[in-house]
Amino acid sequence: MSESSPPFSLRRFQSLFALALMVVALSLLSDNFLTPDNGWNILRQISVNLCLSIGMTLVILSGGIDLSVGAILGLAGAVAAGLLKSGVELGALGVRLEFTVTGAIVAGIAVGGAAGWFNGFAITRFSLPPFVATLGMLSIARGLTMLWTGGFPITSLGTSFGFLGTGAFLGMPMPVWIMLALVAVFVVVTRRTRFGRHLYAVGGNERAARLTGLNVPRIKLAVYTLAGALAGVAGLIVTARLDSAQPNAGLGYELDSIAAVVIGGTSLSGGRGSIWGTVLGCLIIGVLNNGLFLLNVSPFWQQVIKGGVILLAVAIDKLNARARDA
Repeated sequence: MSESSPPFSLRRFQSLFALALMVVALSLLSDNFLTPDNGWNILRQISVNLCLSIGMTLVILSGGIDLSVGAILGLAGAVAAGLLKSGVELGALGVRLEFTVTGAIVAGIAVGGAAGWFNGFAITRFSLPPFVATLGMLSIARGLTMLWTGGFPITSLGTSFGFLGTGAFLGMPMPVWIMLALVAVFVVVTRRTRFGRHLYAVGGNERAARLTGLNVPRIKLAVYTLAGALAGVAGLIVTARLDSAQPNAGLGYELDSIAAVVIGGTSLSGGRGSIWGTVLGCLIIGVLNNGLFLLNVSPFWQQVIKGGVILLAVAIDKLNARARDA
């Protein structure tokens, strides 16, 4: 018993060790890395990925996957920007609805939640594999974004909306405040609530969860809805930061999200992982991206390196799973 405990303890902290090693290495390689300004820059950069990754963590804990979060991000940001800029015409009634900043924010999150709900409905009602259902939503959301924007950016959204992405409160950037608030909320949700316990039960053994009386479809529906809503929050941050809703916003973001979750120790088979692990995973991805940029590494090589990190993380996850089962 005593011989098997230390390796398990080391596995629990492997993401933290990896992050510390990266920080030390990049501090030695670049004088600009370990500075306050660059630290805030990294936190701003990871805020969007962490919003997506919290939702992705919930999905993967339930035993699923969501490939549509990047496309939902783009759709939610575009809808919020369009409503804020131009409102919406109700042709049959001859009425035009104008939206405040708050109204546009709520609408963007609602659009994200609705898209996520549709994912969950397709998976639970029609028994579609999550990979197929969310891949379909990826295409649907991208098409709807193009239809809504006409393929052109929606710009000049105003300083009040821009504060969400570029403003600061008590010296801390607003995206960081949003990120910290979401982390606090979902740490409590996953660790201190009945929903969180049921989520781990479903991901750990769905059949056993059904036999104990858990409403598995309802739990999965809630999980995908939350993931969509969090993608909507990420879309608002991106749009506010750029002061523009780009039709192709969020392209490829789902890969960074999945990478952060897996690197943070959440098992792709479901039922094991934590929000804190995902925070570490996002920090590792953010530090890696920032460090490679400071070292003037080619963007093409950056993609190669990130892909290698993802493969390594999945391999480590599989090795850990075998060690636990041994």
